[in-house]
Amino acid sequence: MKTIISVMIMLMTCLSVHSQETVGEKVLKNSKDKTYQRGEQKSDETVDKALNKVEEGIGKLFKKKDKNKKNTTNQEDTQEIDETSESSNSTNKSSSTNSKTKTNVKSNSKFDFVAGEKQLAFDDFSTTEVGDFPLGWNTNSSAEIRTVNDDDTKWFSMTKDGFFLPEFIKDLPENCTIEFDVFTRYVSNNILVYSFYINAVNSPKKDLDNQYIQDGIYFGWRPVVGSASYFIYENGEEVSKNEGLKVNGFLTNDSENPIIARVSIWRQKSRLRVYVNEDKILDLPQAFDSKLKYNSFKFGAAYMNYSNGREHDDEFMISNIRYAVAGEDTRSKLITEGKFVTNGILFDVNSDNIKPESGSVLKEIAATLQENPTVRVKIIGHTDSDGADAANLALSKKRAAAVKIALSSFYGIDGARIETDGKGESQPLNKNANATEKATNRRVEFIKL
Repeated sequence: MKTIISVMIMLMTCLSVHSQETVGEKVLKNSKDKTYQRGEQKSDETVDKALNKVEEGIGKLFKKKDKNKKNTTNQEDTQEIDETSESSNSTNKSSSTNSKTKTNVKSNSKFDFVAGEKQLAFDDFSTTEVGDFPLGWNTNSSAEIRTVNDDDTKWFSMTKDGFFLPEFIKDLPENCTIEFDVFTRYVSNNILVYSFYINAVNSPKKDLDNQYIQDGIYFGWRPVVGSASYFIYENGEEVSKNEGLKVNGFLTNDSENPIIARVSIWRQKSRLRVYVNEDKILDLPQAFDSKLKYNSFKFGAAYMNYSNGREHDDEFMISNIRYAVAGEDTRSKLITEGKFVTNGILFDVNSDNIKPESGSVLKEIAATLQENPTVRVKIIGHTDSDGADAANLALSKKRAAAVKIALSSFYGIDGARIETDGKGESQPLNKNANATEKATNRRVEFIKL
């Protein structure tokens, strides 16, 4: 009899364990699926806590995935969300995740260059014979087209001190980009200064020899020591300068291994940004004078050998010059004009959940606030006219608050610097007559306080 009872107990135990494993596996699957939904809605927080407790209890009954491995997976999933900045309600991030996000934002923001879409000119010297001076250029010195080793790339080689003017870059639009490749090779006992100038002059050709310009911007770099400087002149006077910029993208003392780097210049109204490869080395919000017409861009080269005081055979070459019209600097509007309005922050229908495609705009706003740590802003939400007035007013307030949470949680912006409000449908920009007009009215406004 005891034997029968023992067998029955063993069978019941096995069935119970099997049943618990089945339920446990199902709960774990649901829990794993849930990790991809966490942060989407605040109401899920209670469910998440309950699921965590269930997982811990089930762990005592059978072997499951290593908890540390699962936590690593969750952090990776969360990080993917953070980088796109789509979730407005994910406030329960770990401090390590937030720290990682801030680091990524900081590193990614170094290279925010966007090349102009409408190309005005491009020159790779493909139509110029090696040894010739290219058409469309002017100089007060001498230069020639060269190739290096067995590579087919043609380079504009500036062989002596002087200035070199691409005549196809003129009358610079308020929003434009200039890009070019730079080749440098030199020996360690030489000091070389390479430069570009953006000028407002009466005659670019006549003023080609003028190093100290009446109005304009000078930017020069010394690859032998990896440093750079800039000077801004207005009415013949120096109004701004910085001689301690670091430009490691050119730094080398090995004449057998030359450096090839990409220089990108971005003008957006008064703002000037300069990049070497993917490093932003200059960002001046008030570099260009709105009263001046900048109509000249030129390169400069200065070779000097300290040992004998004469010019030598070091090399400064450029190629692949691209000149294009760029878009407006929407970021700087918040600082310079005190207001920035965007339709680029998108939400789910009748919801304050921020869509993933809003990430780029949020990152731009965050970068602006990071670069201007004393600035405070008010975020104001606006809706279209669909739905009840009261509901739209409440929704607009929630959306503004969601943007604040995203900036604070994912990009580390101090929430004390941000106020929020909503206007619902009370301030339309049009009559809400069609889908396009309604989309225009669904906007987020940033006001500098």
